[in-house]
Amino acid sequence: MRKSGVTAHIVDTLRRRITTGTLTRGEKLPSIRGLAARNSVSPSTIVEVYERLGAEGLITARPGSGYYVRETALQDRPCSPRRYHAMDPFWVSRQALEADPAIMQPGCGWLPEAWMPNAALSQALRSIAKEVGPVMTGYGPAMGDQALREVLSRRWAEMQFFVPSEQILLTGSGTQAVDLVCRVMLKPGDCVIVDDPCYFNFRALLDVHRVRVVGVPYGAEGPDIVVLGQILEQHSPRLYLTNSAIQNPTGGSLSLNAAHRILTLAQNHPLTIVEDDIFSDFAPQGTASLGSLDGLSRVIRVGSFSKTLSASLRCGYIAAKPEIIEALGDLQIATGFSGVSPVAASVVRHVLTGGAYRRHLDTLFGRLARARRECANRLAAIGIVPEILPRGGFTLWCRLPEGRDASALARLALEEGIVLAPGAVFSVSGSATTYMRFNVTQMADPEIFLRLGALMACLSPGSSGASVAERGSPE
Repeated sequence: MRKSGVTAHIVDTLRRRITTGTLTRGEKLPSIRGLAARNSVSPSTIVEVYERLGAEGLITARPGSGYYVRETALQDRPCSPRRYHAMDPFWVSRQALEADPAIMQPGCGWLPEAWMPNAALSQALRSIAKEVGPVMTGYGPAMGDQALREVLSRRWAEMQFFVPSEQILLTGSGTQAVDLVCRVMLKPGDCVIVDDPCYFNFRALLDVHRVRVVGVPYGAEGPDIVVLGQILEQHSPRLYLTNSAIQNPTGGSLSLNAAHRILTLAQNHPLTIVEDDIFSDFAPQGTASLGSLDGLSRVIRVGSFSKTLSASLRCGYIAAKPEIIEALGDLQIATGFSGVSPVAASVVRHVLTGGAYRRHLDTLFGRLARARRECANRLAAIGIVPEILPRGGFTLWCRLPEGRDASALARLALEEGIVLAPGAVFSVSGSATTYMRFNVTQMADPEIFLRLGALMACLSPGSSGASVAERGSPE
């Protein structure tokens, strides 16, 4: 048996003896040399065994005395009761990120593990593991991996978006990219436009920057241009933060006409448009892009690879004018000392330059189209109808029947082990209380639709779910 297997076997044996009470709390464990001799292994193996058990909180070392079973195991400490949280922009994140992997998550914003290019990721990691040098041990360049920036430049050129690698900054994530832009471009009290509804974390992030947020209604082909013009005249906003391809949460896509009208309006105002590009690889070819049409004169493009490659690879990007990129690069050094992890950037580059990524996207496009159709049909059977039938992506923005409150439904569903994404967390104006965003890739189990139908039957039209809220303790 290999050393790693022997080590794991000894760890499992001791863990089982501790958790079953065969080794009692406070009991002294065998010495390192004694346990090594008993198992015919080296003392270093037992040192690793005890270190692993210590990291799990099962044992503790007493200097000069040895190792002992903990008097109170860390996992035996009582968990804090679930706190009742307001239905704010953090609500979905709190529930989805901390949920048990086995829980149903039709409200989360990512693809299931089985939908990701796992083989390509594994191959990339194996290739990188063989490399010797700063990729595995260094900080990495301030602007991020040069080779990956060149890959992005070439990929965008194929889409008629021409950006030299010197105008691309790699970041730790798409969220960090937006945060860096906000730090450079905004000061407290400035006005920022967002789509209404918009990605809930945009709202959370902008709240951190203490800016005024104004929403513009968003439909199947983009924002309401008339309202956008009124906002520009009345509020003099500094930024407009939006998605062009597959808007989150509606699934709408910016039309070419709407894109031209937005850029025309922006010319007459001191407005910078931040185009979040994160869903663009899910969009059909020919989808309008503000960055491509504008040439980065008034547009900053941001994005990441968390939706199509891996959320574990924290690697995002910003494309902007040279002077903005320089300021953003300096800020990234000041706040994080270096750029994106060289390991993460190298994995992304390996996958993007391999044929597997294009095949992965081709497969995803067809698979997602089928999943959207099937999910829309199943939702319609219980009275939930999509507001828009998207041309790509994995979400459906749906209206609940008879004015039922989405937040109340989400709280009821959470008690049944289902994480939902109610409209209230996406809407600046509070106008989406009867809407819900569904992730079609997380709804393969027919049981979800049966439970949703039963839960809606428990809600009377217009119910606020106050009785559900009373079950928790307010913050």
